[in-house]
Amino acid sequence: MEIKTKVRDLGQVVVSPAGGIDSSNSQSLKAELFSFLEAGYRKIIIDFSQVNNIDSSGLGRLLLFQKRVQEKNGVLVIKNVKDSSIRAMFKLIHLDKVIQINN
Repeated sequence: MEIKTKVRDLGQVVVSPAGGIDSSNSQSLKAELFSFLEAGYRKIIIDFSQVNNIDSSGLGRLLLFQKRVQEKNGVLVIKNVKDSSIRAMFKLIHLDKVIQINN
């Protein structure tokens, strides 16, 4: 998985992983996300336009990160979920009730 980031302004960053998010790489995504949270960013957007699958470890990392963002009065947004199986999984587990998901 490749991760690109784009800082929009002092409080907002877009993180764009590419490929699959699974047990072999979800820790590196978590570390990247936490580094921005610890640096003071309070709106973190994850662009899923290049993500083609995510497993339970990836979902777990997203939920853990959402909890930490919320504790710091921040906002986590997932946008551009292109893969239909990922969209279906997010809907099935009601992820949109916990994390803001924009398409």
